Order: sequence, then C-alpha cells, then structure tokens
Amino acid sequence: MKYGYWSPLYGGWLRNIEDEYKQMPATFDYVKKVAQQAEQLGYDMTLIAELFLNDIKGIEEPALDAWSTAAAVAAVTEKLNILVAIRPGYYKPQTFGKMASNIDHISKGRLALNIVSAWWEEEARQYGGAFTAHDSRYARAEEFVNALEELFTKTPASFKGDYYEFENTYLLPKPLRNNHIPIFAGGESETGKQTISRICDSYVMHGGTIEEIEAKIKEMNGRRVELGKPDFETFGMAAYVICRDTEEEAQAELERITSMNPDSKAYAGYQDFTSKSQLNVKVSKEDYCVSNRGLRPNLVGTPEQIAKRILAYEEVGLNLLILQFSPQLEEMKIFAEKVKPLVEQLRNKKVEVK
Repeated sequence: MKYGYWSPLYGGWLRNIEDEYKQMPATFDYVKKVAQQAEQLGYDMTLIAELFLNDIKGIEEPALDAWSTAAAVAAVTEKLNILVAIRPGYYKPQTFGKMASNIDHISKGRLALNIVSAWWEEEARQYGGAFTAHDSRYARAEEFVNALEELFTKTPASFKGDYYEFENTYLLPKPLRNNHIPIFAGGESETGKQTISRICDSYVMHGGTIEEIEAKIKEMNGRRVELGKPDFETFGMAAYVICRDTEEEAQAELERITSMNPDSKAYAGYQDFTSKSQLNVKVSKEDYCVSNRGLRPNLVGTPEQIAKRILAYEEVGLNLLILQFSPQLEEMKIFAEKVKPLVEQLRNKKVEVK
C-alpha cells in the first residue's frame, strides 16, 4: 500500500467546523509545511484538487489555485509525487500542455494528471468554464487527453476534433517519462467508466466499503481486458482518518465532526455537486460533513483497528490511499508513526503464518 494525502487548499476538510481554518489556513506557507513534513514521514504522493471556488467552507472563503501551487510544491520537495486535477473545460490543450510539461521538469518527473470532467455549474459561470451535459463533459475530457498525447509525442503537433483544434504546434520541452505524464481519473457513471478505461493509466475512487471497492476494481480491470489493455497501474481511494488511543475517543471525534449544520456556507455547493453528478450510492450526512466520502472506509479507531482495515483493502487490490486529516500536520504525523508501521507488522505476521 502507498500513502498519499490531499493538499489542504481550502482551510480544512470539515464542512461543519467553521473555525478549522485557524489550524489549517488556506495559505501556501501551510501547504509547504505539510508537503515537506509528508516527505519526511514517508508519504508517497499528494493530490492537489482544482476548484476556483471553495466547496468545503463556502464560496466566500479562500481557495488556493491548484497549478501554481503544484509548481511551488514541486520546487520545495524532492521525492513527493504530485497528482494535480485538471478540468478540460477551463483550458486549451496547447497552453495547458506547455504548463504541465514545464512543471514535470521542475519536479524531475514527479507529476501526474487527475482528469476531472467538472461538476460545479456556478463555478463555471463565474470563471468562464465550459459546462455542458454530463456525457459531453466526458467526451471533451477524452478529446483533451488525446490532444495532449499528440502535443507530448509529436513535433510539430496537429489535432482536429469536436472541441479542440491546432496545427503545426511546437511544444518543447516534452514530459520526461517517455513523453508521457501519467493519467488518473475517477468516475461512477457508465460514460465515465467507459472513458476512463480507454484513456487512463490509473483509477481513483471516492471512499467506499471494502465490498464496494473490490467490486469496482474487478469491474474496471475487466473493462481493460475487454479493450485489450493492461490492468490499471494504480487503484486509489479517498479516506479521512481519525486515529486515537481508544475507540471511544475516536468515536467522540467522529460525532463532533458529523453534527449536521444545514446553514453552513458550503451546503449550496454540495447540493450542486450531488445534483449534477451521477453517483452510484446514496449520500449520507457523513458524506456531506467530510468531502469525497472520506468517512465511508471507516478508518476510524485505534491504530490497530485502522491498520487491519487497511490490510483488508489491500487484499482486494487497492494500492493507494489518498488521506485527509484535521488538523493536517498533527494527524498525518500520528498516522505515519502509529498506523503505517503497524500495517507492515501485521502484513509480515500474515506472511509468516502462511
């Protein structure tokens, strides 16, 4: 299992804890501290989400830009892999490809792209994004990836599609790893899964139960087989961690962060997300209180309880956890020092028994 974390661009992850930003400010100084500590603690990667508006704390609150932040994180770290969200409706492949390739060089080949079809209509209105029907957003995303491939592999590059067109375009320097930047994406609709199976290297998922994640992994690798493609390189899952010395302490923290507040500034944005996306599970209050269904994997409890659950996910094929914590610096250190070593110990015991 590899361990990543969500870069804290929004002043925290908890929609109902309004003063969370006091410990997790939406500043690059804080993002930098988290990235450098994560690297020291042995985390493998960070996911930098992209939203121009703050859907966690409300649109009136600060939200850091993803791509300038990614360049800065690349410059102040040495080993941390950097997975950054990209929403094609806001970019041209030529200008984006130039930016991404440059950041790939800054990071010395540590960049990966998380293709997001976009879901927030109000954000698109404010920031001039292309917001269309669900399936056409995936069609645009697929064409965007295909156009990037042309730019990354050919000099000069030409492309003509339904959404993008360019001719004799020079993009130099090329990405470092065989003229390719790894492509991740997540999606639950039939259209989304078809598109991802065709164009992506890895698949990322919202938090889910062990049974849900096992079924998704089997389905998505099955789709790859049908297309004559190899299995996905990585299956990643979002998860929020509450690690305490006792189960009672962990449950008390869970209760604190999931107390509903329908007057929260973030509630309107979340309603937009659930109405504009084709989700395959019913949204619960826990799914609202922590983004990306982070509580659904139930990484809540003592270090041993969490470690055992991580091993159960590993056994069904999950190989990347993308974690959220609050407050981030303190809690990610607890996880790295108490849970990660225990996962290794329990795994080794299983091997010995076998």
